[in-house]
Amino acid sequence: MSREMKDSGIEWIGEIPKDWEIKPLKHILKERKEKNDPIITKDILSLTNDRGVIPYDEKGNQGNKSKNDLTGYKIAYPNDIVLNSMNVVIGSVGKSKYFGCVSPVYYMLYPINKNFDIDYYNFIFQTKVFQNNLKGYGNGILEIRMRISMEKLNTVCLPVPSIKLQREIVNFLNEKVGEIDRLIDNAKKSIEEYKKYKQSVITEAVTKGLDSNVEMKDSGVEWIGEIPKDWEFRKIKSFSDIISKGTTPKEMSTIKDSKYTIRYIKSENIVDDKLIDKPEFYITNDVNEELKRSQLTDKDILFVIAGASIGKVAIMEGDLLPANTNQAISFIRIKDEYLIYKKYLWYFLQSNIIKVVINLYSVQSAQPNLSMENLGNIKIPFPFYKNDINEIIEYLDNKCYEIENLIFKKEKLISELESYKKSLIYEYVTGKKEV
Repeated sequence: MSREMKDSGIEWIGEIPKDWEIKPLKHILKERKEKNDPIITKDILSLTNDRGVIPYDEKGNQGNKSKNDLTGYKIAYPNDIVLNSMNVVIGSVGKSKYFGCVSPVYYMLYPINKNFDIDYYNFIFQTKVFQNNLKGYGNGILEIRMRISMEKLNTVCLPVPSIKLQREIVNFLNEKVGEIDRLIDNAKKSIEEYKKYKQSVITEAVTKGLDSNVEMKDSGVEWIGEIPKDWEFRKIKSFSDIISKGTTPKEMSTIKDSKYTIRYIKSENIVDDKLIDKPEFYITNDVNEELKRSQLTDKDILFVIAGASIGKVAIMEGDLLPANTNQAISFIRIKDEYLIYKKYLWYFLQSNIIKVVINLYSVQSAQPNLSMENLGNIKIPFPFYKNDINEIIEYLDNKCYEIENLIFKKEKLISELESYKKSLIYEYVTGKKEV
């Protein structure tokens, strides 16, 4: 028999079971305001949209936060709900497993008494419907920065079932969400395996060719090994008119208008070895003329030479022109007579060989950096006959398309599972489905 329902009076919640209550957040959760002054801990915690609360060091190259002055930080305890007041509307919230200090823009919440289960309310914070509801409480630019004050957050209304039912819902969702997360993790692992396979396919084709029976010779390069007997070696710079890089402009905009008309390419615009048009950055015509040396053309291959994204590569697409770029991206402008090699070079720069080159020649400081000279001096093996070049390109086009299609299907599965997980959580934490 289905339970009797009632209107909660709250749009995002909708109907709830008749015996449930609705209360403002301040009657359920309390803000922890403990400061790290004097220094209690030097362990910095950070929030991620996909991994929740993690030690900052586990973010790898995502940032380089100084630990010199932590007195302005707040203290977070295990089992606190930690949320970023600037990004909670896009999912920057999670329950902490750690004791540590966090950015001053974070809020830490814990139950005011034993009638409220922190895991139940953490599940509520994970739902997309709830996050969307918070947009009405924020100040700022949606999906860039939208700060929600604790004063306003305290007025947000939440469902309140009995503590017994809260725990039953948590136990049920822990099991179900765990199953979904395992499926998501497996799909992510498959994607990584497909990407490795794609890279190995490319490496094999651009160093060994397509004929497994052809006579081989020692390349003289340890990390390349043998190559077909009639292949040649040539440095990247011999194919190009210029190898250069961009400059940081004095002004830039994220919106294209009558003033900001020239696209400005950053490493974030290179994803899976292709250029994408998001995020958007634009400079003025005047700035573009000042940075004339780095104006891009459709003869260019872009290669990230600095930062955490070092090694990312893409062919400059004509539909994104006119465009300019910054100092983290080097562009290789292919000579007219060698344009037939452009896609072959693009594939080679995706191969496992490039990882070795980056490790050997990049300057390993706070952020790795590969000089344009070292990039230009990379030796590339390639077939003597142009027909062989075209055959390798055609083979890789087809093979990579097959692999990318498999990756796309896995990414679609992950998206569907994530949506299902959020809707499942919503249905149970609002009582629309019964445990």
